Amino acid sequence: MNILIAAATDAEIAPLNAYFQKASLPGSLTGGVIITGVGMLNTTFELTKHLQTNRYDLVLQVGVAGSYVESIKPGDVVFVTSDRYGDLGAEDHDDYLDIFEMGLINPNVSPFINGTLLTPLLPLHNRIKLPQVTGLTVNTVSGNERTVKRRKDKFHCDVETMEGVALHYVCLRERVAFAQVRAISNYVTPRDKSQWQMKDAIINLNKWLIDFMNVLAY
Repeated sequence: MNILIAAATDAEIAPLNAYFQKASLPGSLTGGVIITGVGMLNTTFELTKHLQTNRYDLVLQVGVAGSYVESIKPGDVVFVTSDRYGDLGAEDHDDYLDIFEMGLINPNVSPFINGTLLTPLLPLHNRIKLPQVTGLTVNTVSGNERTVKRRKDKFHCDVETMEGVALHYVCLRERVAFAQVRAISNYVTPRDKSQWQMKDAIINLNKWLIDFMNVLAY
């Protein structure tokens, strides 16, 4: 199996890189790593450019995320099976209209379904033994009570990232199998980095990732 691992930053997969400096890819597994940079624009550009000249059995995006729900705790690793825009739209006084409500994009024009980008689940996804959650992708991370409440109430998503929707969009358009896996570094609350558990999230993410690559190889 040929797999591409995509991450926004080197730090999010540093333990994986350290592991494979000492060990080769297991079994028949082949592939590589791409660091896309942070955000939707960087991720869309880098993934699209890469997929023009390379084909993979799976594009696996990994990284950290914030959790909107108490049951998904810092340190947990989750499989994001749907994603959507969280702040592409317009403010209408005290309300927020997303790009679909504005009538600028049909919410059911391919690859969207009701304004959401779904992961087409294949037999290989059965090997991802993680809780399945919904994702919201934003350019500005939620950091005050008003924004957190508005996004919770409007979208009812489980986790928040800055790149997920780009992975889903590009891979659906390119017809490439993909998966988004995230480790929770913090709850989505008014910004307080003293409460974040970034180190534990990265450790848990990379432990899962190394184990998963061994599962895929055999």
